[in-house]
Amino acid sequence: MKLSERLARLGTETAFEVLVRARALEAQGQSVIHLEIGEPDFDTPPHITAAAIEALKGGATHYGPAAGLPELRQAIAEDSRSRRGVQATPEMVVVTPGGKPIMFYTILALIDPGDEVLYPNPGFPIYESMIRYIGAVPIPVRLLEDRAFELDVDQLVDRVGPKTRLIVINSPHNPTGGAIPESGLRAIAEVAARHGIPVLSDEIYSELLYEGRHVSIASMPGMEPHAIILDGFSKTYAMTGWRLGYGIMPAPLAEVVAKLQTNAVSCTATFTQKAGIAALEGDKEPVRAMRTEFRRRRDAIVGGLRKIPGLTCQQPKGAFYVFPNMAGTGLSSKMLADRLLDEAGVACLSGTAFGEWGEGHLRFSYATSLKNIEEALKRIEGFVS
Repeated sequence: MKLSERLARLGTETAFEVLVRARALEAQGQSVIHLEIGEPDFDTPPHITAAAIEALKGGATHYGPAAGLPELRQAIAEDSRSRRGVQATPEMVVVTPGGKPIMFYTILALIDPGDEVLYPNPGFPIYESMIRYIGAVPIPVRLLEDRAFELDVDQLVDRVGPKTRLIVINSPHNPTGGAIPESGLRAIAEVAARHGIPVLSDEIYSELLYEGRHVSIASMPGMEPHAIILDGFSKTYAMTGWRLGYGIMPAPLAEVVAKLQTNAVSCTATFTQKAGIAALEGDKEPVRAMRTEFRRRRDAIVGGLRKIPGLTCQQPKGAFYVFPNMAGTGLSSKMLADRLLDEAGVACLSGTAFGEWGEGHLRFSYATSLKNIEEALKRIEGFVS
């Protein structure tokens, strides 16, 4: 069976590959500390699960509208107005099975072969994968390690050209935990509005910011016709397996994205959308408690990594990842990640899984217990020593 040429340009998400390797080692009896997968280790809050169960009992097992249930789209629009200051309407919302479809649908809807797309590097690998897959040209924009992995906004502005058709940003950021300051967002908004370039703002970690408040580029002057927000329930509400995400965008684009969804998956599961309503309208204390615990874990892993000779580590501002500089070990990122798993039983990701400028770094997820973090630090220090 002959595969299409474009499949050769399709990337992957290394976290799942490393998870498979780690599970295989565990099956052989090896102890493994899992710092590779980016998902909360908390259970979904009970009131959300209860809403899904009631929805199932009530018959919410049928097709729904391609763009999502009207009541969930209304709840998302209201949440956007109160939390982001973005005057969204239900017509601007498309509900998807997870956040990734918003990346895919947006790029399919806006980008042709040969167009240029700016995106962060190191960054979530699916950005570059989708850009290359459709034959567009990925234009990486570097993150600045000496500034706690802020996006290099000056470089982004310089790289905007006549072929630029989309700018992708992510704040708080995977894999580094960095965040774009409001001044940087304003500079990006100004250049995007001036050139009429859409901005896909991945805000999936917006509720996991440890200091200050999250600011969305969609709230900036001139961005109403250009901003596309990607968000979802996976990280904020510990709902990774529920597959529930959404996009907020200009209504004409939302119609196109809903049409793509009709062609791809028809719609998002109805009972999970009912759970999403409960998440947005219900008790937020579980979210605050999870954020507080992640902050404790962040402080523990950053402090521990900084004590290991040859390592440096910036303190993340959000999400639940650290991206320490391991160049002092003398090993490439890929070799170091492989050996930490095989020889020390610590599963993590090579910085190069997030782009070429991730070389010299590893990504550790601290979405695990303090006990596991402490044990992982001991193993890492023993290996490096």
